[in-house]
Amino acid sequence: MSRKLSLVIAWACLCLLVIAPMAALYFLLRLDEFADLAKANIGLPIQWWTVSDGQWYSLWVLTAVYLSIGLAGLFFLRRAFANFANGELFNLSNSRDLRRFSVLLVAQALAMPLHLSLSSVLLSLNHPAGERMLSISIGSNELKVIGVALILWVMSDLLVEGGRLHAENQQFI
Repeated sequence: MSRKLSLVIAWACLCLLVIAPMAALYFLLRLDEFADLAKANIGLPIQWWTVSDGQWYSLWVLTAVYLSIGLAGLFFLRRAFANFANGELFNLSNSRDLRRFSVLLVAQALAMPLHLSLSSVLLSLNHPAGERMLSISIGSNELKVIGVALILWVMSDLLVEGGRLHAENQQFI
């Protein structure tokens, strides 16, 4: 069962690694739809009629950079789960891939408040003086993700050390 689930996770990661850049490219080409999506998801009192195309493109770049952190993490997660599906459970490569995933997960969770802050500044640049905004928000979701990622990081470090000890013990036998 775990091999099948590992294969499903590996394929899901691969699908996201293919679909996300295609969606990003779609929204780059259809900037008006990206703007509509941003308006629906950003809960800030932005004067939307003042936002220029340059600001929308800048927000797209900022969002693409933020999402690329998560996609890099998915790349390493996919590699580890593809190996799990092939029966390669406890090797140094899998442990390192899981560590890289957890580090990138922490980085993305920490980048979320920064992304929101930069987005609020970017989108309110055209507001009159005194109405520009800087929104800083850290919620329980980010704290949960950081907590889970730190647990994964510690577990992957233990697996890396176990892999090193296993390799060292194999040299003596």
